Amino acid sequence: MGMLSFLTQDIAMDLGTANTIIIFNDKVVVNEPSIVAIDRNTNKTIALGETARQMHGKTHSNIKTIRPLRDGVIADFEAAEQMIRGMIKMIPNKVRFFTPTLRMVIGVPSGSTEVEIRAVRDSADQAGCREVYLIHEPMAAALGIGVNVEAPSGSMVVDIGGGTTEIAVIALGGIVCNQSIRVAGDEFTEDIQQYMRQQHNLKVGERTAEDIKIKVGSALTELENPPEDFKVRGPNLMTALPIDISINYEEVAFCLDKSLMKLESAIMTVLEATPPELYADIVENGIFLTGGGALLRGLDKRLKEKISINFHVVENPLLAVARGTGVALKNIGRGVPYLFR
Repeated sequence: MGMLSFLTQDIAMDLGTANTIIIFNDKVVVNEPSIVAIDRNTNKTIALGETARQMHGKTHSNIKTIRPLRDGVIADFEAAEQMIRGMIKMIPNKVRFFTPTLRMVIGVPSGSTEVEIRAVRDSADQAGCREVYLIHEPMAAALGIGVNVEAPSGSMVVDIGGGTTEIAVIALGGIVCNQSIRVAGDEFTEDIQQYMRQQHNLKVGERTAEDIKIKVGSALTELENPPEDFKVRGPNLMTALPIDISINYEEVAFCLDKSLMKLESAIMTVLEATPPELYADIVENGIFLTGGGALLRGLDKRLKEKISINFHVVENPLLAVARGTGVALKNIGRGVPYLFR
């Protein structure tokens, strides 16, 4: 048995719409954007992760860049498999002499259908994983921030990823009520692209819109320590001549408002469905914000004003789900209720 366990390698993966993170031996060993660049002629992968992201929106006819996941779900099966395989290869100092059996825990959105879950499982199988365990992302996020999920008290997590926002109330090792909505980081980026087109007659790509979101993104029109204005350069839609525009955080807050309202109403819907005993726990402990969207300036404050419950942005929100899949990995042998196959 000792020899066999040596031959089995356990890895945990947060397969995200925007970023994929792999945890091996309790360490984050891979943290890359979920993008693959493929040569159209040979169908071979040219680049993965950050290198592929730099090509995104800049390719010629021989290369295509693919984001295999859309809205938290695998949209391009082959690309997903190539990406998983490539990312596993990026893990430093794996046992190299022979291919060990891989055991994997992967996070999936809580609203996933059977078909979507099947796609994740099949991609991992194709990439060479012998055993694949799955865990719902909000559950993983809760584990990742150190919540005792098996306790009888309730915790609420709002995990704002790239493709989906997962809102869930967790108690006794399971999800009591949840909602998965497709208003998340990508949607915010699209809002910004649209706003730049309509308001400033400026055409911006996905990457630039993403930069605007990171540099001057905000959920409130008044911030205590506001970021500096961000200069954007691009073609005027009418004349195709270059224009420079300075964009400030108030504008971004204004253009994200509609999407943020959808987020608020989804949180309210979950709270309405929460049993009163657990509701009391949540009011006491506050609601945890995880995922990249938790980094949007002033979001915790805005939600608290609207919902009158404290919101806590956890530390390192981008790694919460990945850490949680890592915690779940250690508990495979225990037969915990939150892992399924």
